Amino acid sequence: MRSVIQTIILFLIWACDGKSINTNISPQQPVVTTPVSPNNPTLSYWLTTSDQSILLQKQQDVSFLKSISTNPTIEVDSTQEFQSIDGFGFTLTGGSAKLIGLLSATERSNLLNELFGKETQSIGISYLRISIGASDLDEKVFSYNDLESGQKDENLAKFSLAPDKEYLIPILKEILKINPSIKIMGSPWSAPVWMKTNGKSIGGNLALEYYSVYAKYLAKYISEMQKEGITIDAITLQNEPQHGGNNPSMVMSFTDQANFVKNNLGPLFRNENIKTKIVVWDHNCDNPDYPINVLNDNDANQYIDGSAFHLYAGDISALSKVHTLHPNKNLYFTEQWTSSKGAFAGDLQWHIKNVIIGSVRNWSKVALEWNLANDASFQPHTPGGCTECKGALTISGSSITRNVSYYIVGHASKFVPMGSKRIQSITNSNLPNVAFMTPAGKKVLIIENDKSTNVDINVKQSDKLATVSLPAGAVATIVW
Repeated sequence: MRSVIQTIILFLIWACDGKSINTNISPQQPVVTTPVSPNNPTLSYWLTTSDQSILLQKQQDVSFLKSISTNPTIEVDSTQEFQSIDGFGFTLTGGSAKLIGLLSATERSNLLNELFGKETQSIGISYLRISIGASDLDEKVFSYNDLESGQKDENLAKFSLAPDKEYLIPILKEILKINPSIKIMGSPWSAPVWMKTNGKSIGGNLALEYYSVYAKYLAKYISEMQKEGITIDAITLQNEPQHGGNNPSMVMSFTDQANFVKNNLGPLFRNENIKTKIVVWDHNCDNPDYPINVLNDNDANQYIDGSAFHLYAGDISALSKVHTLHPNKNLYFTEQWTSSKGAFAGDLQWHIKNVIIGSVRNWSKVALEWNLANDASFQPHTPGGCTECKGALTISGSSITRNVSYYIVGHASKFVPMGSKRIQSITNSNLPNVAFMTPAGKKVLIIENDKSTNVDINVKQSDKLATVSLPAGAVATIVW
């Protein structure tokens, strides 16, 4: 019997000897990594393919070897540093918060840890945008100071965060327990209707006589959220200030924003020692002159941290135009939706190329996709709100489906934490890429194969190359 056991053991040793470990597994499973030898360093990489057969799955580690190759080569230079990174993530809309809040405690905890934690199965979201008052992906329109028609409340005596206390604030508190350092940006879709020229939630302007009151409203929001243990790191002045057709919405010209900042909001923040950053624009890349004009006003400029962009029109290079003229101001990419009518392959390629890679290569500190979650009917939304916005998650009861923007953001958020620096990497028109150095000293390269054929690419480290296979339309995050 003993000889039989010995024979079995010897057979198992022989069978395993020299076999590579299969690490092509989903992020929900434990990942086994290959030990790195100083004499034979390796890189790890995670892959998502356009046909969805591989979704943010770790592949077999690849060694750096001295070799000669004609493959396209991406060289990363960590001595050339650019902007620091605040994070990658989504807008946590009121509708998203409600759907997550209706999950059982266990389901909710598991999901939030997957989204915001740092475990193997997590994607490590590090930045959130929330609406100040309702966005169009809340189930109804509201502000924190809604009054009966004809009433005013210039002292904000009736200000209340009550609409957010049912779902949004409790979910934020759970998230902060998982990731206390997550950064949160607030964006208003509209001022309270009694402060507006048209008295409606759709369109209209902030009435001049309420500029100072609205500044106090925003300051009070920050203060009241702080009392809930929620720090608002930055606010934008108005979501999409040139789109007055959404519900809710409000129109602001660049002159309006400059005047509001220099005469009201900036001085108020300074007097009350509010450290929340003030960010202008928060609209498309087709009009970089808007934030440039605001920043050109020196009296407003002193209070402004930077400007924010979406990409429903224009080119992502608009961010660099602003950076060139105002290099001391930060840039934020704050919104891009995926459509219910979009295809996984096309959305994966376009968003990785433009939102994740493109915005960061054009100086953005942040890259955010739009809504975190909705149901199978793309609800909730306000009357007149977006009916085709596909969340990163589809939540139907206790069933959760991970959609394309989950993987778009996950390819960055999981590997590039807050405090990372963008570093130099060789550009290639068919292989869009961006590189980072993490606070832990890891190099990270995000790369997309924009060709219709499979490509073997070399990653260069000193005098050695590691070769990674990238299927057509696929995305890889490479770490070493």
